[in-house]
Amino acid sequence: MKKKHHPKKKPSLIKKWSAKLHLWFGLSVGLIVFIVSLSGTMYVFKDEIQDILRKDVIYINPQAKQKPLSIDVLKEKVSLEINEKYPISSVEIPLAPNKSYEFFIYEKDKKGWNYFNEVKINKLIYVNQYTGEILGIYNEKYDLFPILKSIHWSLLLKSDWGKYIVGIPVVLFIIMLITGIVLWWPKNKKARKGRFSFDWKNVKTWKRKNYDLHNVLGFYVSFIALLMSLSGIYFAYPWVKNTFNLTLSGSWELPKEKEIKSPDSLLAKNNSVYDFTVQQTKALYPESSSFRIPLNGKNKKGKELKNIPVTVYQKDRRFSERNLIAFDKYSGKLLSNKPHQSLTNAEKYSNANYDVHTGSYFGLFGKIIWFLAGLICTSLPVTGFLIWWGKQKKERKKIS
Repeated sequence: MKKKHHPKKKPSLIKKWSAKLHLWFGLSVGLIVFIVSLSGTMYVFKDEIQDILRKDVIYINPQAKQKPLSIDVLKEKVSLEINEKYPISSVEIPLAPNKSYEFFIYEKDKKGWNYFNEVKINKLIYVNQYTGEILGIYNEKYDLFPILKSIHWSLLLKSDWGKYIVGIPVVLFIIMLITGIVLWWPKNKKARKGRFSFDWKNVKTWKRKNYDLHNVLGFYVSFIALLMSLSGIYFAYPWVKNTFNLTLSGSWELPKEKEIKSPDSLLAKNNSVYDFTVQQTKALYPESSSFRIPLNGKNKKGKELKNIPVTVYQKDRRFSERNLIAFDKYSGKLLSNKPHQSLTNAEKYSNANYDVHTGSYFGLFGKIIWFLAGLICTSLPVTGFLIWWGKQKKERKKIS
């Protein structure tokens, strides 16, 4: 008696269109996804690597009861040593006495169309705050990590519009992740067994192994990759940020920060205004990691500041927990203090988004997971292309 051959069930309309979208988007933006994933993965352990490479300039041996020199004195020493036409833009002050001060010189050219034209100067100077000795000068413009960051952010194009060129492929990658989960989803319990792990005992062809790598690893990484991608386009598209704001705090936009103007009656500037600012910040947040003070009187957009805004970072290498303080730029008097706890959920997430994107929000364990996820995301365009290429070769053989 002959066995009945049951015809294979046709894939559902959802799976059919998922397969088409997955293929079309993969072929169209696969190369950009590969570049963005690889550069992001290489950037994950930036802080840990720099801590090792720059150990001799980051860490110092303070003497007992030794007090740091005045900020103005240190600023003057750095300016004379560096001899740059651009002013020192800011200083980051660690609360740990065995870590050096970091002075920054940063200027952008609004007309520059790529990373190297846009960034006029980006120098980081490590200074022993007790002696005034310059421990190390780093031209960050040509350092590996800022370049990797620019590749990841804008493919080395102007940051303002380059982020959209990267953002579009990332949006398509999100659709690819969703369609990939749809395609992966097993039809029944029997099919489910082979979807969670590799069973290569009887598999000899590299094509099948490549397919399994794409299929299984793609599934495991998909949920973390979605989080990475969504936190990435959060930076690029205002509508994404606004959607997060609405979900977290019920408001479409974040509360607008009102910049408090220093009273014009106090035009006689206190010569120790920055030192007074440092003392008060340390007194307000003695358990914090570090804080940054602008020294050129300008914000990131190059506009004149109406006061001295100080950003306090609660944890080392983390941007999520920030406290914002404003001091009178003439007298150093405290004008406002906005601790992290007083922020709305949307504001807290806005500060935390960078840490979520890099995995640092979840500590060292998070960074390791994000690094591994980044490696898999980097491999997906390659294994996906090889699957498509193998099918193309097979079809050509049939025709010939």
